[in-house]
Amino acid sequence: MSSDALNPAAVAQSVEDVQGDGRWISLHTRFVQECKDAEPDVLFVGDSMVQLMQQYEIWRELFSPLHALNFGIGGDTTCNVLWRLQNGELDNIRPKVVVLWVGTNNHHHTAEQVAEGVLTIAQLLTSRLPKAKIVVLGLLPRGERPNPLREKNATVNVLLRSWLPRLSQVQFLDAGAGFVHSDGTITQQDMFDFLHLTPVGYRAIAKPLSDLLLQILDEMPEERRASLL
Repeated sequence: MSSDALNPAAVAQSVEDVQGDGRWISLHTRFVQECKDAEPDVLFVGDSMVQLMQQYEIWRELFSPLHALNFGIGGDTTCNVLWRLQNGELDNIRPKVVVLWVGTNNHHHTAEQVAEGVLTIAQLLTSRLPKAKIVVLGLLPRGERPNPLREKNATVNVLLRSWLPRLSQVQFLDAGAGFVHSDGTITQQDMFDFLHLTPVGYRAIAKPLSDLLLQILDEMPEERRASLL
């Protein structure tokens, strides 16, 4: 592992408003406001994989009942999520579990840099939320057929599986293996654009994630579980 100071994927950075509509910062501002009004037990944070989950029935079925907030923004990298969390998206809330899913958009970074970026975010979360559990989701395979980006994401997952156990509050969940078929292809039934999940794809991810979240919440001390009842 290299020093975070030398790793561009672990440097907090906001998104430049290239399009001129202020959409990214507007979403961030909305999330910060939600922190003042909500008391989530579960916080989801990440890129479009998190953001789009909220559009499907699976969110209302499995995650809304857990008092979950969704702080996903399409296109975000580890740098962007790190900046958001350092600039208000953790203020005034004390979730019991945080689900982190980010890294597939870090196109200009190596697999090791991406993994270190995710690790840096996890370290921030454990520092700011010392009583919370952190679930880091593995990066999904991408592309209809084998390609360098898919190989890179797989390498990121190998590194995360090795590094994250150093943080006692953090668990790694890789639920993406079933999307690649025996011939190496991914189908549109699971990923409509060979990156983003369909309702079928989200259900495959959501079931093991929901089971893990329920297990974590159930294992919490009685006084911390009371608010869930």
